Amino acid sequence: MMHATDSTMLLLTELNALAAGFFLLTAFGLIATRQVLACLKIFVIQSLFLAASAFILGYQNVSASLVVVGGITVGVKAILIPWLFLRTLEYELRSRREISQVFNIPTSLLISLALVIFAYFISLPLLEAAPNAAATVNLPIGLGSLLLGAYALTVRREAVPQVIAILSMENGAFFAGISIAPDLPLIAELAAAFDVLIITRVMGVLTMKVHGQIGTTKVGEMVALKEE
Repeated sequence: MMHATDSTMLLLTELNALAAGFFLLTAFGLIATRQVLACLKIFVIQSLFLAASAFILGYQNVSASLVVVGGITVGVKAILIPWLFLRTLEYELRSRREISQVFNIPTSLLISLALVIFAYFISLPLLEAAPNAAATVNLPIGLGSLLLGAYALTVRREAVPQVIAILSMENGAFFAGISIAPDLPLIAELAAAFDVLIITRVMGVLTMKVHGQIGTTKVGEMVALKEE
């Protein structure tokens, strides 16, 4: 009969897989959503699932660093960054207009599905050297989410959704990384978190200034502007 400790570890593994599944769904949600504020909300939910996976893996690997990283993720990505967005770009986030992008939603979802399948196949060689069972779940899903974020960055035509896509890419990279290197020094995680925070703040201020000057944040229209 399975010991209580083994049962707990198995339960945590299943919970991590569940968090990973929802994490991937949020990556698809960012592709399917056309409202800027909804994109931000989905990013917050995605960050919470990232934190949940960090907490679970931290307990499984007896890694205080991962537990702290989970707490930082909640504080920075689920609370502080959204607050900065709302404070700096309230008009852009609360606007009801749809996000302009290259492809329609059905086409984008099909491309996204192909990218996730591609991520799974390119992760297979890495899974052979995976240090733990969690990597078999987190690594392909993290890589898939990173590719979906890169795709969103490519097809979205406005600055704010592109910034959210960059943050989503960073989430995907972290989701894969916490399973591959659970003992990664905490200072590296802290540096990455604050780099993202600084980039978000700078991009927010720049976007606000651009919108104030020319009345739009559509990248295509900004490129087309010429000096009179």
